Amino acid sequence: MTMLSVGGTRAWIDRFADAAEDQFDSLTDLDRLVGDGDFGMNLRTGLRSAVQRLRSDPPTSPGEVFARTSDAFLDIGGTSGPLLGLWFGRIGAVSGVEVTATDLASALGAATAAVQRLGNAQVGHKTMVDAMVPATSALTEAAVSGATLSAALNSAATAARLGAESTRAMLARRGRAAYVGEHARGVEDPGASAIAMFFAASSYKSVPA
Repeated sequence: MTMLSVGGTRAWIDRFADAAEDQFDSLTDLDRLVGDGDFGMNLRTGLRSAVQRLRSDPPTSPGEVFARTSDAFLDIGGTSGPLLGLWFGRIGAVSGVEVTATDLASALGAATAAVQRLGNAQVGHKTMVDAMVPATSALTEAAVSGATLSAALNSAATAARLGAESTRAMLARRGRAAYVGEHARGVEDPGASAIAMFFAASSYKSVPA
C-alpha cells in the first residue's frame, strides 16, 4: 500500500474504535492507578462519536476523516479530549484524496509538536507524547527512506508500542499522574497506550474509497 485513501482511513478509525471497546477495562484500570479513572470512558466516547459522525456524513478525503475524529474528541472535554482533538485536527490538515507516507509524516509532525506545546510535555514525562514522538520519528524516517505507506505505518506502530511500554519505568512529570509520584511508577501511561493502539490499528488491506 503506497497511498492512504478515504476508505482506508475510515477503516483505520473503525479498528481504533473497536480496540478502544476491547481495551476499555484495561485502560480504565491503568488510569485509576495514575489518574481519575475516566480515560477509558473518554476514549471510547470520543471514538463512538467519531464513528457515528463518519457514518452520518461520509467524508471525501483522509483529512476529513481525521478532522471529524478531532471534532468528536473536542466535544468530550476532560484532560484527554482537547489533546486528542488537537492532535487529530492537525493530522486532518493533510490534503488530497490520497495521502502518501511523506504527507502523513509531515502532518503527524505538526500534530505531535502542537500537543507538546499545549501540554508542555517532552519524551520522558510519562504522557501520550512518549508514544507520539517515536511513532512520528519512525514514520518520518521510513518515508524518507522510500518505504511504502504500509511499511512506514508498521514502523510507527512498533515505535509507539515501545514508547508506551517505556512509560512504565518513568516518574510522571506532567498530567494527573504527576500528583501520585512513585505510585505511578511501574504503570503504563494510558494515553501512550491509546496512541500505540491507534498506530496498531493502521494495519489494513487495501480498502476502496
